[in-house]
Amino acid sequence: MLETTIAAIGPLDEPAMAAARDLQARLTKPAGSLGALEGLSVRLAGLAGACPPPLPEPAAVAIFAGDHGVHAQGVTPWPQEVTAQMIANFLAGGAVVNAFARQAGASVTVVDVGVATPLPVDPDATDDPAVGPRLVAANVRRGTRDMTVTPALTRDEARAALETGIRIAGDLVDAGAGVLLTGDMGIGNTTPSAALVAALTGTDPAEATGRGTGVDDETYRRKVGVVRTALDRHRPDPADPLGVLAAVGGLEHAALAGLILGAAARRVPVLL
Repeated sequence: MLETTIAAIGPLDEPAMAAARDLQARLTKPAGSLGALEGLSVRLAGLAGACPPPLPEPAAVAIFAGDHGVHAQGVTPWPQEVTAQMIANFLAGGAVVNAFARQAGASVTVVDVGVATPLPVDPDATDDPAVGPRLVAANVRRGTRDMTVTPALTRDEARAALETGIRIAGDLVDAGAGVLLTGDMGIGNTTPSAALVAALTGTDPAEATGRGTGVDDETYRRKVGVVRTALDRHRPDPADPLGVLAAVGGLEHAALAGLILGAAARRVPVLL
């Protein structure tokens, strides 16, 4: 599935983009007065292969959730069980993402791709996006391994999470979504996020690592050291992105990558 999806991703439609630029030039307004919206309109035309492009609606939010073995290294003050508790809040409609989604008229889908603790919800209770947030049970494993000790995932596990994201993108587009929005939930997941950024860009861990949920100075220094330790141990090769995901990534990171690839293959925009 992964290779087929990547092969289906093509370049933007140049004639449609040229038509969009020409239309912008003919509008009764000062050139460039709509700022970034003008460039966005050109990109959307190129993606749709039409000018003007269809409005990117309705919107569908996909929240991928997973836990992390590196939590054991004390990179966050929050207990791992908060991941499952927040999922319950998403499904009850009580989180900020729910408020934003309601305001925008967007559906919310929560995907358990790697949560460590059992979820205190019935997966079949709200499976209709028109009614409310729904939960998709697609757990690859109960949290990643500690990336400072061993690779976080096997290549097969990373691929399975990627392909889960591809499937979710297809399901949402088939249900009528015109734009996909990305979301994630996983206590401690900004530590593997920083490791991924550092590995894929060559950035020093101190530059790639942020404070996440606002950790104190001591925890922040520990977090930077944990990222450095994991990268030194595994030496992930940025030319092998699946290997990078397996070495230091999270299941939700892999699934998000899959969602974006799946949407690109279907020529549907993704809002990060």
